[in-house]
Amino acid sequence: MTLQDRIIAITGGARGLGLAIARRLGGQGATLALLDRDGPALDEAVGTLAEAGITARGFVVDVADEASVASTFDAVAEALGPPDGLVNNAGIVRDGLLVKARDGKVQETLSLDAWQQVIDVNLTGVFLCGREAAARMIEAGREGVIVNISSVVREGNRGQSNYAAAKAGVASLTVTWAQELARHGIRVGAVAPGFIETEMTAALRDDMRERITAGIPLRHMGQPEDIAESVAFILANDYFTGRILECDGGLRL
Repeated sequence: MTLQDRIIAITGGARGLGLAIARRLGGQGATLALLDRDGPALDEAVGTLAEAGITARGFVVDVADEASVASTFDAVAEALGPPDGLVNNAGIVRDGLLVKARDGKVQETLSLDAWQQVIDVNLTGVFLCGREAAARMIEAGREGVIVNISSVVREGNRGQSNYAAAKAGVASLTVTWAQELARHGIRVGAVAPGFIETEMTAALRDDMRERITAGIPLRHMGQPEDIAESVAFILANDYFTGRILECDGGLRL
């Protein structure tokens, strides 16, 4: 897919990975629909992109809410046209051990609320946005691409039962959708980032950052632009579908 004048929706597009992806795709001529819960941050992101000559519109949405997602994709289609591409990037973390115990006494367990919040945003949100984008592509009779953001953590990571489960689900959705949607001319791929310099990783303690970095063969965390480049590759490569592209500096958890 060439990106010039293509309409690409990006969830979690107001900051971090989403904004980096927006810069990369917008720099290739895409018209962007930025989807995020944070209205003021969206306004700021749209303004920043406009200064770089990139056309973008912001749409406030709760990706975990079916009605919100459906109405937002209606608004995108009305304002810009049916999407040619979707980047399912929105995500949150609520880390915690399944059971935290000492000397045979349970001190804390991972709450259902922490589990459900992550599943709702990181997995159900991907499902809802992917469904709505694909439906509109098909109804408009245009080929398209869906890029999901999974994670190397999908293989499992201490303290991240909810996040790992959601990202493993995202990888499975990617393969399933690629099989189902190919006959409609829609490709589906995913990027699985390793540890990237974002607001999430910036909040880590120094000792944790050092331990993580020591385990990465390239000895440094990735940049948001590295993931943006991976997303751009999937969009551009017309024979890429049903696969997970890992961008992790060689990390193996």
